Amino acid sequence: MALSLGWKARGNCCGLLLQAMRCPLSPWARCSWGGAGGFLDPEMRAFLEENTEVTSSGSLTPEIQLRLLTPKCKFWWERADLWPHSDPYWAIYWPGGQALSRYLLDHPDVVRGKSVLDLGSGCGATAIAAKMSGASRILANDIDPIAGMAITLNCELNRLNPLPILTKNILDLEQEKWDLVVLGDMFYDESLADSLHQWLKNCFWTYRTRVLIGDPGRPQFSGHSIQHQLHKLVEYSLPEPTRQENNGLTTSTVWDFQP
Repeated sequence: MALSLGWKARGNCCGLLLQAMRCPLSPWARCSWGGAGGFLDPEMRAFLEENTEVTSSGSLTPEIQLRLLTPKCKFWWERADLWPHSDPYWAIYWPGGQALSRYLLDHPDVVRGKSVLDLGSGCGATAIAAKMSGASRILANDIDPIAGMAITLNCELNRLNPLPILTKNILDLEQEKWDLVVLGDMFYDESLADSLHQWLKNCFWTYRTRVLIGDPGRPQFSGHSIQHQLHKLVEYSLPEPTRQENNGLTTSTVWDFQP
């Protein structure tokens, strides 16, 4: 299991596994999809379809189908350096995102008729859950453009029109008004955690934006000063497959940010 023991296990130990996805590893990372994200390069579509598995099992949200890297995929077992693109962190359904998605599906009133930003969207599951629950406007944001393509494929799987996708670092852009910002598994690095904290405070104080955070208890989150400004909404017990993929983490929590 060379790939999962390389990029995957490295992050499971310390919560750092998302780091490469946040860094512009290719020229594509400068692009943005401001519209409804319908275009997919045919070669990239074929590559993603060939090297991921469509699954809805082993997560907190069996209602949502996703293209993910699983043990049935070639690159689960290949050496990590044979993967021809930036590290595929979008191809794992991380526990913080699972908790957020489950919460939105169970509490559609949180998003119904509202504008929602899914920050660090990854596979797009939380943005998809927001759409399923009636959000009026959604933006999926991830710095990796391949994640943007995967999100479009995942929308297709769930019979949804492609969501608007932004593949720029939104922390560097002028803030917009959102009713709700959701982010899962983003507190994996102390410096990024500080930047996120300040950005989220600005959202709250400028626009009264509600902020929901999903995290399974990574040390960079549990030990951060943001803990003094959080209200626990729900804690979920993780399914066994997710526990195994995340080094034994057993729960994931949704927090309401109240600065």
